[in-house]
Amino acid sequence: MGRVLAVANQKGGVGKTTTAINLASSIAAAELNTLLVDCDPQSNTSSGLGLIKDPARMSTYHVLMGLASADQALHETELDQLWLLPAHKNLIGANIELVDGERREFRLRDALAPLRDRFRYIVLDCPPALDLLTLNALVAADAVLIPMQAEYFALEGVSELLDTIERIRAGLNPGLTIEGVVLTMFDDRTNLAQQVTAELSRYFGEKLCRTTIPRNVRLAEAPSHGKPALIYDPRSRGAESYIQLAKEILERSGIVQAIPVETAEPLDERQVVNAPRWKRWISERNKLITINIHDR
Repeated sequence: MGRVLAVANQKGGVGKTTTAINLASSIAAAELNTLLVDCDPQSNTSSGLGLIKDPARMSTYHVLMGLASADQALHETELDQLWLLPAHKNLIGANIELVDGERREFRLRDALAPLRDRFRYIVLDCPPALDLLTLNALVAADAVLIPMQAEYFALEGVSELLDTIERIRAGLNPGLTIEGVVLTMFDDRTNLAQQVTAELSRYFGEKLCRTTIPRNVRLAEAPSHGKPALIYDPRSRGAESYIQLAKEILERSGIVQAIPVETAEPLDERQVVNAPRWKRWISERNKLITINIHDR
């Protein structure tokens, strides 16, 4: 059965959508069927993967309101093993329409249940608010990945999210866990970043991801071209970082066996092994390069 991972933080501007797009793309490039679900009325995840705004298109709004099945709303992407369930601005109305709805907190979980055998990973991009849309995502999820900046206000936001997660565990989804906390737009040259990292490490321990996502121009440019960084510029630091993050997430879930740094040996790019592999599109060569994850 597939694993459902919610990318959530009620604070805006911390890189949730960038993380959702590029993490899902990196997992899909590891030859694992992956579904990316846009739960945000801003629908930036949808446009970031090249879908133009179309009011007639089936979206997460139709799925939550019971007007369509999740399977009917799926769209293919440039990556062979990545599918998208897009959003639309009408989704904001679901917060009001679902208030008196039956099983309002379980709508997304119920809709995704038939797809869990089809996809190895389902990644949910949550809106920057603790509303019914985020609640649906957290009830549907097996785990939460929390992107955050190394700043003081981000620490305050995480404390509120953790309180919400505890409440959901108590009443709606006892199996919900924290997959990890990943630092985004990270600049390790600043004292503040070092202090916040140390504070998070003390609080979260091993839940704080080893991988950090740096500020990167290519990551910011990629959505305007409707592509994940893995396709837009696979050699960029941003793309490399999300490949590393995907590898770390897969290691934590047991899909990839972790290799200790001191014993890891470099492998040839062309070597075929029984482990997921990341693919890079190099447009100038018009050639698909398969890269073993143990090289990263």
